[in-house]
Amino acid sequence: MTTTPSTPTTIAVIGATGQQGGSVVDALLERGGVTVRALVRDPEGDKGKALAARGVELIQGDLTTPESIDTVLTGADAAFAMTTMGGPGGTDFEISTGKAVADAAKRTGLPHLVFSSVGGAERHSGIDHFESKRRVEEHIESLGIHATFVRPVFFMENLLGMGVSVEDGTVVVRQPLPEDIPLQMVAVRDIGRVAASILLGGTAVEGKGVEIAGDELTGPQIAAAFGEAAGLPARYEALPLEALAGMGDAATMFEWFTKLPAYQADFAATRKLDPEVLDLKAWIAHIGWTAGN
Repeated sequence: MTTTPSTPTTIAVIGATGQQGGSVVDALLERGGVTVRALVRDPEGDKGKALAARGVELIQGDLTTPESIDTVLTGADAAFAMTTMGGPGGTDFEISTGKAVADAAKRTGLPHLVFSSVGGAERHSGIDHFESKRRVEEHIESLGIHATFVRPVFFMENLLGMGVSVEDGTVVVRQPLPEDIPLQMVAVRDIGRVAASILLGGTAVEGKGVEIAGDELTGPQIAAAFGEAAGLPARYEALPLEALAGMGDAATMFEWFTKLPAYQADFAATRKLDPEVLDLKAWIAHIGWTAGN
């Protein structure tokens, strides 16, 4: 049995100016019928003004000030939150801010918290930025608050920044992954759409965890998808893990990918939450990728 209202009227989004939070805002506004409230550092900045122009209610603050977290959550029917290890504090900062959100949800009596974690967080991966999200999950569980964990797999967007290029008229995809190892992927857009479905209530996954993905392909299949979009031949080159030297625990993550099953997404549940979930080919078309960009 769920505890969220049957028709939420106000939904808070923490991280609204970022990729994931922004996708949640997009999905909620697309569906309509709810007030979207966002916690932002600078309401007068370009991103804050853009949200306000779309009708989003802005609360000034950040995750280091409990009072501002309380303000954005108070009176909300549900909230989406994500944390990041990308700042100067790394995973320790991610854990502390995630716990701060959970504590605020407890204090304010938030009816439903949707926390964006990562696929495999609960399976002792040994990957630092997976384990940090699990520490937040564990804290949420210890508080006994009503919460749902959305666990996305590898972002399709990461492919563009990690090895897709056009060389001498050929699309080349390079990843530190053997060519026979499939990789589960999801578009950031679909994280938002899944989260919106859960936030609005009445889903079978509420109060649980759901690992989400839109596709599962090997390196050569990924290269072929980009090649088809560009109308060019394509090839895949598997790189050694040493290629990730200096990139934190990325090498640990790619090594984990080889130990199948690594990600274990529920494709059926993903599609039920997001009937228009994108596979890789559809995502490439959606973003308008061409050989020139």
